[in-house]
Amino acid sequence: MRTDSSAGLGPTAARFGALPAREHLPVGSGLVPVLDVVIPVYNEEKDLGACVRRLHQHLVRTFPYRFRITVADNASTDTTPQVARRLTAELPEVTYFRLEQKGRGRALRTVWSASDAPILAYMDVDLSTDLNALLPLVAPLISGHSDLAIGSRLARSSRVVRGPKREFISRAYNLILRGSLQARFSDAQCGFKAIRRDVAQVLLPLVEDTGWFFDTEMLVLAERAGLRIHEVPVDWVDDPNSTVHIVKTATDDLKGVWRVGKALATGSLPLDRLARPFGDDPRDRQLPGVPKGLARQLVGFCVVGGLSTLLYLLLYSGFRTFSGAQVANGLALFVSALANTAANRRLTFGVRGRDKAMRHQAQGIVVFGIGWALTSGSLAALNAASGDPAHSTELAVLIAANLAATVLRFLLFRAWVFPAERTDTPAAPAPAASVTTPQVPQAWDDATAQMAPVRAHDPYLDPRDPR
Repeated sequence: MRTDSSAGLGPTAARFGALPAREHLPVGSGLVPVLDVVIPVYNEEKDLGACVRRLHQHLVRTFPYRFRITVADNASTDTTPQVARRLTAELPEVTYFRLEQKGRGRALRTVWSASDAPILAYMDVDLSTDLNALLPLVAPLISGHSDLAIGSRLARSSRVVRGPKREFISRAYNLILRGSLQARFSDAQCGFKAIRRDVAQVLLPLVEDTGWFFDTEMLVLAERAGLRIHEVPVDWVDDPNSTVHIVKTATDDLKGVWRVGKALATGSLPLDRLARPFGDDPRDRQLPGVPKGLARQLVGFCVVGGLSTLLYLLLYSGFRTFSGAQVANGLALFVSALANTAANRRLTFGVRGRDKAMRHQAQGIVVFGIGWALTSGSLAALNAASGDPAHSTELAVLIAANLAATVLRFLLFRAWVFPAERTDTPAAPAPAASVTTPQVPQAWDDATAQMAPVRAHDPYLDPRDPR
């Protein structure tokens, strides 16, 4: 539980708003299960019974908290519903939910949205992942250490048995995610994941996909928002009888990558609502007099600055072929400055959306003017000293002048163009309900209403049940 030291986090929590600091789940024998494991199925009449019984036996034997297993039926047309209902009658911890539309993402969103368990997980019906990884998967979420947890088949200590075709597709897909969406998690599509309910309440409404890309989109948005994703190496054996259509799934995934990448580039996703305040460790606090994020901003600024300098030199060399040195310098500096301001705005200082974009560009032009004065003055001094200097000498002088202008540009960007929000003035304390109970869209209420029949037959949700 949160210690008394958390009282000093008021301004930060008020600024971030939606998600409170992570807390360890209280230990007790409440009626609500701690873990809800969802198994999405479509026409799985042959494997469902053995899968659920095996999972149930494992949880009874190894899991120290109350649990629930929810079978989420994606509009099956075989006898899957009958098999699932027999399981609910046989095992009190098993519930069944029927959807009339297909889509793994849709099933997970619906059941997770309506579940009252603080830890939500899912796994594929074939149980390809060794169940011994289940407790390590959810333990960081129970303790409050992490927000999401995923099983990884690509971790160094994972042991995987599958054909070369699926191995190539999996690794190629994750390379695409790293190259296009800058994803740092290692395995997006392993059917073995978990999430804290308080995170799901805010994150799931932002996830649009209802199919196989659901996992990837959820992880990318969570990572971009700064949430902590825990990875568990797993032992995994491929199911040769899998009914997943590889080509169609890959095509849909690539479309999803493009859609999410476009949304992230334009800043249309309100990821700030997912940000958490700092934890209870004093080392995680913002210290007076220490600029927040200075190291990360310096790295980003250096990368952007290096690319901008390269662009500037290429433009200068191009413009110099048909104009004088001063005109070429001014044009090259102006174009590269526009690109530099836009890149630093998004990548270095984390400003998303179009708000104040023109103002930032106007301020960037002022900073450009200062850099232009430094570089033009250097060229003028060189011409006065040499008369007709060589092109390589001009470039060397411009590089030195640009380095000086770059330092000044960073200081002006940080202090004037993109100043950090001031948090030294204590914010008014937010009502408790605004922190612990985020506002939920209407779709959430609809999903909760859909789950009402399930809850009515769940003995763990009946306060009259002695168990």
